[in-house]
Formats: sequence, structure tokens, C-alpha cells
Amino acid sequence: MSKPAYRVDLRTMDALSAADLYALLKMRVDVFVVEQECPYPELDGKDPAALHLRLIEGDALVASARLVKPRQPGDPARIGRVVVSPEHRGKRLGDALMREAVSACERVFPGVPIALSAQSHLHAFYTGFGFVVTSDEYLEDGIPHVDMLRPASHRSTDIS
Repeated sequence: MSKPAYRVDLRTMDALSAADLYALLKMRVDVFVVEQECPYPELDGKDPAALHLRLIEGDALVASARLVKPRQPGDPARIGRVVVSPEHRGKRLGDALMREAVSACERVFPGVPIALSAQSHLHAFYTGFGFVVTSDEYLEDGIPHVDMLRPASHRSTDIS
């Protein structure tokens, strides 16, 4: 199997350089606000406490997701702001990003379920990663969404 063309980077917002943070926020705004024509509060106060998973190809940010720790014991971890750069679509980076995001959550938050709010048209995509729909469809920022949950994994975290 060939080595992926991207490298995985997981870090806190404080550990990102100003240029890296700018690239991350620009990609999210370019896709969610501009491309999807959805004005919403991108700067929602959750980034400082989150982990930011980035897929980087060469020097280019190609995909990212935000991982949020459980608020309290018994709550799930959350994956959000899942985005692939428009310039890098068609490379199955969404699949790679979700595999890496689920793996990172299992490593960093072992034994905890993982939740996400999925755009409704993508629920089948997330089902492929073990997520199940847990809500009726609702509008979030004018876009139909469903809540999804992936049960906690009980596999060993010692896998290389």
C-alpha cells in the first residue's frame, strides 16, 4: 500500500502559527460561508479549547476537522468543522480526514462516544465510519442537518 501524499497534524490552536491558523480559518470560511452561501458565526469561541486535525500536502492545507473534548463525564467527544479544500477534492481526502479524526478521538478521548452534526445529505458518508443518526432532521444555519453518534470503541489504544 502506498504512503499517503499528506501528513497528519494534530494540535491546539495555541500551537498553530499565525499563518497556519489563518489558512485554517480561511479554508473554513471559503467553504462554509462563501461556497455554501451560509453566513454563520465561524468564530464561535470553541477553537481555543479544541484540537485541530489538519491534513497537509507539501505546504498546503488540504483538509481539517475540529475535535472537541467531552464537556463532562458521560458526554461524547465531538468532531466538527469537517472540511476539504475545494482545490483538493476528488482525492478521497474526506475519507482520510474522517479516519484520522475518529482515530485521534479514540486515542485522545479513549472509551468515549463521538458525536457530530452532519449535513443531512452527508449522513450516508458518516454512516460508513460507524456513526448512526440520533435525531430528526433540523435546520442549522439554514442547512438541513442530523445529529449522529458513534459508540465508544473498546479496542486497545496501543495499536501503531
